[in-house]
Formats: sequence, structure tokens, C-alpha cells
Amino acid sequence: MTAAAVGLSHSPLIGKNDPAPDVLASVENAIGAARAFVRAFDPDLVVLYAPDHYNGFFYKEMPPFCLASQAHAIGDFGSSAGPISVDTAAANALARGVLERGIDLTVSARMTVDHGFVQPLEVLFDGIGEVPVVPVFVNGVATPLGPVSRIRALGTALGEAAAELDRRVLFLGSGGLSHDPPVPVLEGAPPRVADALIEGRPPTPEQRAKGEERVVQAGRDYAAGASTMIPINPAWDNHVLDTLESGRVADVDGWSVEWMGAEGGGSAHEVRTWIAAFASLNATGPYRMTSRFYAPIPEWIAGFAVATAEQELP
Repeated sequence: MTAAAVGLSHSPLIGKNDPAPDVLASVENAIGAARAFVRAFDPDLVVLYAPDHYNGFFYKEMPPFCLASQAHAIGDFGSSAGPISVDTAAANALARGVLERGIDLTVSARMTVDHGFVQPLEVLFDGIGEVPVVPVFVNGVATPLGPVSRIRALGTALGEAAAELDRRVLFLGSGGLSHDPPVPVLEGAPPRVADALIEGRPPTPEQRAKGEERVVQAGRDYAAGASTMIPINPAWDNHVLDTLESGRVADVDGWSVEWMGAEGGGSAHEVRTWIAAFASLNATGPYRMTSRFYAPIPEWIAGFAVATAEQELP
């Protein structure tokens, strides 16, 4: 088995509320390098760890993580809609392998996904149907959140199971680093909002458009300094990247849920997708990070990062 990993931030505000041209150019250069890395690696399977933003998973049943044998994208914020090219046989094999390793994995035969899954496939592969994928939802928003050690254990078990497939596997983590976007919370929510968060009632097209415009406006306010959202934290973001680059993935077991939220904001737990991806790669043997990019981008309400890693040769 040959393995590699990519960590890639996403944001629904890309193309809608962009930063200064020089910052945008640096992001595009980093993404171009990641695309070249992926082309050279030429995966025949992508294990994609990504969060959800109350589009596919709701409080009626909210697992800490879930693997899909089929998945459909809703097309929010102008992202692609339709079926993801899921490798069902590989998904079922990986699910069995993870369960056999003692991880209580939830599985879905019809997962609904949003831009968190779609953007990395669009950015790296030009679409959601171009490469065989096994989607893995990792909860990074809906409290209560479990220990980070369990996410590392998930990634490790999935990496070990993937090693049995004898394929070229890319582990892909999709998530912002520090960021505190206007995501609704259940505690204290008005009855109408609470009902939507619990039952998952789909918004009308008009309601979705209004909600997306609120997010765009929040990005504009944040970039202008007219917001109460927690600031982007470059020091914490680089601590996360340093930890993953060092290969000391087990260090995350000491990270508390409260510390991560205080340092990185309400959606900082999306870094769990990066942790899972790098734990999967680490499970196949020592690795080295081959590229690393980071920039705080208020316009996208994100500490934005791109990183690539490959197995070390014996």
C-alpha cells in the first residue's frame, strides 16, 4: 500500500468575499502545489474526512463520526450538487476494518454532504465524480464533542484498514483551522431554530439564499473589524501544523475540547479532520510533510492552510 495525505482548509466565502490580490495569489500558488502533488501521487482511492454545517447531520442523531457507502452533495454556496463517486466496496471494507479494531463507527448508506466535502474534491480533482472516494464525516461543530484522542484512534484504525487494500490511498482532511463563523447552536436557540437543528428540516431556496448571504455579510464585517467573532489565532494554527509536521500525532490526545474552542473559536474543531487524515497516514509508517502554507484570511473567516505529506522511504 502506498499512502499520502493532504490537509486543505475550505470556506464558503471563496470567490464571494476574497482577500487582497497578493494574498489570493499566495493561496492559489499553494493550492497549485497541492494539485501537482496529488497528480504525481495519482491516488486510486481518496479517504475524505470532512465536517458538516447542519446540512446532513442533525441533533436528532449526531454521531461523532460516520463513514458513507453512498453520498450526495446538496450544492450549497454554489458548490457542486449530485452524487459523490463513492467506492462502495472500499467503503464497506474500511468500515469492517475499523469496527474490527474496536472503534464504534457509524455508517451511512445515504449520506448528505455539503461544501466541506465538495470543495476539496473540486479544488484538487476538478469535481465530485473524478476519483473514487470514501467520505468520512467528522463532527466539528455540534456539542457535546468527544475527546480528540478518539478522532486520532479513528484515523489510526482507518489507516490500518486501508493498508490491507493494497491501493494508492490519499487521506484528505478538509477544514479550517482557527475560525469562529456564525454557526447556530442548539443551547438557547429559539424554538424554530432548535427544531431545524434537531429535525433537519431543509430550508426553502429563499431561506437558504438568505442564510448564505448572512454568512457572506459576516465575512465582510469580520474583515472590516466590525464583528464580535473570536479572532483568527495564527499562533494556535501554527501549533497545530507544527504538531502534524513533526509526526507527533499522539500529542493531540492531550488537547481538551475547551482549550481548542478557546484558542481557535467555535469551529476550530474542524481540525479534527486534519488530525484524522494525518493519523491515518501515520498508521502506514513514518511520513514527512512536503509542503506547508498558512495565512490568516479574515475575508474567509478562516485560518487558511494547505499541507501535503508522503510516506518516508525506508
